[in-house]
Amino acid sequence: MDYDRYQNPLTDRYAGKEMSFLWSPQFKHSTWRRLWLALAEAERNLGLDITEEQIRQMAAHLEDIDFEAVAAKEKELRHDVMSHIHVFGAQCPAAMPIIHLGATSCFVTDNTELIQMRDGMRIIRRKLLKLMSQLADFADSYREMPTLGFTHYQPAQLTTVGKRFSLYLQDFLFDFERLNRELEMLPFRSVKGTTGTQASFLALFDGDHEKVRQLERDVAARMGFSRIVAVSGQTYTRKVDYFVLSVLGGIAQSAAKMAGDIRLLANLREMEEPFGKKQIGSSAMAYKRNPMRCERVCALARYLMNLPVNTAHTHAVQWFERTLDDSANRRLVLPEAFLSADIILSILLDITNGLQVWPKVIARRVRAELPFMATENILMAAVRAGGDRQMLHEVIREHSMAAARRIKEEGGDNDLLERLRNDPAFAAIAGRFDELVNPRDFIGRAPEQVTEFLNECVRPVLEAYRSEWEQAGGEEVTV
Repeated sequence: MDYDRYQNPLTDRYAGKEMSFLWSPQFKHSTWRRLWLALAEAERNLGLDITEEQIRQMAAHLEDIDFEAVAAKEKELRHDVMSHIHVFGAQCPAAMPIIHLGATSCFVTDNTELIQMRDGMRIIRRKLLKLMSQLADFADSYREMPTLGFTHYQPAQLTTVGKRFSLYLQDFLFDFERLNRELEMLPFRSVKGTTGTQASFLALFDGDHEKVRQLERDVAARMGFSRIVAVSGQTYTRKVDYFVLSVLGGIAQSAAKMAGDIRLLANLREMEEPFGKKQIGSSAMAYKRNPMRCERVCALARYLMNLPVNTAHTHAVQWFERTLDDSANRRLVLPEAFLSADIILSILLDITNGLQVWPKVIARRVRAELPFMATENILMAAVRAGGDRQMLHEVIREHSMAAARRIKEEGGDNDLLERLRNDPAFAAIAGRFDELVNPRDFIGRAPEQVTEFLNECVRPVLEAYRSEWEQAGGEEVTV
């Protein structure tokens, strides 16, 4: 590591090996060579004068790239694609005359980026499915545990811990569905020529339009694509980048929402992310146990959520058949979006694998707020026992105000239930108070909703993709 130069923390500090390799120079430029090989093979099959020896030499040098030689050549030529062609050609001299035959630079650059985005989405999908599996198990385990709900971050009716996490899971399920759609719809550029007219290929095949069409289908198939962008300028439409990054940005939204809520719950001491035995929360305050993983998720998610708008601007300013002001921008935006999404999911996998729930703290907060929520049940029970509804309502109002003052002014516990139990107006039901304020009676259909959601929406997806996600995760996460 060169400590005298800026280092990108996405790769140097956080990234997983698989996603980092996908956007590496080695993968990128070996893919260029595979594209040149696929082009030559397809052209030869359609009748061009390309020999088996030329194909053999190209196939023998797909991985052994001399990057120093490429850098030296690029200083001379000032063109990255031509520099790689010359270095590749020096390794397979028989093939030098036919490398890149009929193609323009975007044949290798655009098609490689589409391959990287396709493979990157597959990596993301595996981790997303694994995360959904862990969240499903968590939601199922805690589907019946009552917890205080919040609206406006103020105490509201009860929900359950599992129901709350089913909301996060549903967000990720929506992200998965959109990710799948983009994977299915992602087109290949294949062979289009300098302005998208395929004129150079038409010339190579003596005006045979069907051979040109077959060529682009063959090259796409060799690189694993069934869809091809129907028309293009020099580049595939940059709208594709926006579609893909919008999905990654959506994952970031879901991640930030869940991680932000966990941070709030950590403050309430109801739930905490994993904390290492030797982990230090603060350099000054030794007792601190900060939600550093969730904070990192929120930080990276905020960055990722801002990248899709960048791709929108890039598409909007591509004049006519193309301009080059997309190139330097996309060298940053595309890999960093995928790296950020990958890192976020890796951290969330780590968090949800060891999330600590503190049931007694949760129950204490429920007990503190439930008396106010239970007053309607108490009122109805007292009326059914022969009481006057209007008089009882006023008694409850007075005791509620007094209990609230005690909490706010004196810092005391909520004694509303004791006040009502001891008031003669409620003597007829005094022995039923514990029954009337059972938290389980205030969570509605939350447990059933969780079970139905998991069985009808989540488990079928996880089962359909089981072989894909079972091996995902397991990467060490830097905190």
